[in-house]
Amino acid sequence: MRLSLIALAVGSLLANSVVLAAPTWQSITTEPGKRIELDRTSIKREGTTVQATGRVVLEKELPDLKSGGNYRVIEALTKYDCASRSASTLRRVYKKNESEVLRDEEVNGSAMPVRSGTLDDKVLREVCRPPKEGAAEVAQKANETTSKLKEANDAVIKKELAKATPAPVIKTVENAEAEKKTVHTPEPVVKTIVNPAPKPRPKKPEADAHAAKAAHEHAHIHWAYEGEGAPDNWAKLDPKNKLCASGQRQSPIDIRDGIKVDLEAIQFDYRPGRFKIVDNGHTIQVEPGTQGQITLGGKTYSLLQFHFHKPSEERVQGKSFAMVAHLVHKSDDGQLAVVAVLMEPGVENPFIQTLWNHMPLDKNMPVEHPAATVDLNNLLPAARGYYTYMGSLTTPPCSEGVLWLVLKQPVQVSQEQINIFGRLYRNNARPIQPTSGRLIKDGR
Repeated sequence: MRLSLIALAVGSLLANSVVLAAPTWQSITTEPGKRIELDRTSIKREGTTVQATGRVVLEKELPDLKSGGNYRVIEALTKYDCASRSASTLRRVYKKNESEVLRDEEVNGSAMPVRSGTLDDKVLREVCRPPKEGAAEVAQKANETTSKLKEANDAVIKKELAKATPAPVIKTVENAEAEKKTVHTPEPVVKTIVNPAPKPRPKKPEADAHAAKAAHEHAHIHWAYEGEGAPDNWAKLDPKNKLCASGQRQSPIDIRDGIKVDLEAIQFDYRPGRFKIVDNGHTIQVEPGTQGQITLGGKTYSLLQFHFHKPSEERVQGKSFAMVAHLVHKSDDGQLAVVAVLMEPGVENPFIQTLWNHMPLDKNMPVEHPAATVDLNNLLPAARGYYTYMGSLTTPPCSEGVLWLVLKQPVQVSQEQINIFGRLYRNNARPIQPTSGRLIKDGR
């Protein structure tokens, strides 16, 4: 009977806690074919950082290649930095409907800047907005109630177990005199011989020295392309970078032995506008001030930023190029797509010259000139056939699941323009990674 009472009490408490934890979805914005919602109860604030769960609800199902099913709902746990306007996805769940889960995966994505006007921007504005009066108190009370229910649950179980089992009488025998007293005790006795506490095994001095040395060597090393922070050590610098060593779909690769197929044309929708340019310590990175996007396979990817590598990170049939521009895009469901524009020596490139004219004088000092504009269409080659494969980010944390679109026709830049970048970054290309049997498509 007591066990039944415990079960009923625990079941009641758990049922109440589930009700409290149930998400309350609030619509943030609606666009053709989809609705963006936010779970208000999931918002956690710590300084300028906010963690929240949002979701995209689609009108029509889309195929999920990994699970083999079709999904209509994508839920994502995301960490937003309100100060730097960046976001990193921590977890993503694909659902067939409100309750049927197709795939639940942790995401070790790096923080990416949030572009104005994008769906991420709308969610960031919502979660970074100061809470309304009383909202914080409501959330705090909900958390306190959940904690009290858990404490009550533990107390019920402890109390019922105490009633069900009588406590034994424990007598300790430490010497012969105590033994005599224990023998004549009329109540049940459990005798315990107290032995001295075992001494901890001494650690080997050489092991301590080795661990201390390793910790000291990697404590403040930042990832780089040479020296102690070079690509071979990326995974050792931070546990978050483990895929840099263990991943099976890493980028860049030597593009060869692709299958010749008819590929869908990439639909580019770039608009001229102002830009922000920064030397971030690893490359020259540009954030366009106007929204741009590409569409492929019925999915739209918004442009986040583009940056440069010297020499080109990817190779084609073993051939490397003088430089490459990586145009980084992101879809509503969080997938990254990178368009690679290869560069070779030739005539001066007006698009590149505009960027170099406004290159920052120091690292991490963004420049945004009110009168300077660029049109990213002018960077693209005339012929836009491409190679495509699934890979990763080419910088830590080397997250996988990135769709790569490498344009076949290189664009020309002058040797002087190449040399200007080379004065800042002589070599900022990650070495070629194993293909590991990946399928590469070669558009014909």
